[in-house]
Amino acid sequence: MDLPSPTEGRVVKVLVNVGDKLRAETPILEIEPLSILKTDLWNSPSPRVASGSPETGSSVFLVHGHNDALREMTARFMEKLGLEVVILSEKVNSGDTIIEKLERHSSVHFAVVLMTSDDVGAKKGATPEGLQSRARQNVILELGYFIAKIGRSRVCVLYEEDVELPSDYYGVAYVPIDSKGAWRFALAKEFKHRGLNVDLNKL
Repeated sequence: MDLPSPTEGRVVKVLVNVGDKLRAETPILEIEPLSILKTDLWNSPSPRVASGSPETGSSVFLVHGHNDALREMTARFMEKLGLEVVILSEKVNSGDTIIEKLERHSSVHFAVVLMTSDDVGAKKGATPEGLQSRARQNVILELGYFIAKIGRSRVCVLYEEDVELPSDYYGVAYVPIDSKGAWRFALAKEFKHRGLNVDLNKL
């Protein structure tokens, strides 16, 4: 039978077993409310990200590899703009696997992916001279995850020079990480364009 739910979100715990006899007031599920739903993003023609939510949002997931200095620099910059930054490594595990933890914290308005030179690789049989700089595997996986979940237009890649891009991502615009810091203004403009609540006067 179908039962109405008082809220939309993610089922995190089932409180009853098959065959249990229940009263009308017996709770059967524990639901984690979500501030943003995938269907809202796909069906919305404007930067509005969730039904009943404000038109502008403030939550940004920061995907990173092993470049801790750039991670901290980027996180502090986004916080300066008034954004809520979600960094997976700073969240408690709560007994989850990594993918479960990612799913639990991925209900955001935007994702920033730091594609930095953390690994090297090449096609099988290549010589050592053919090795190319690559981002960590978790960075590539999470890039694809957020493209699928919140849409490509709400994902921005900060790209370190000479790092190999995933072949399926060729042709998509990214923000190069330059030594003079121009990437900050470019990233802030991406936030503003997608409706995030940022103050460009704080740059």
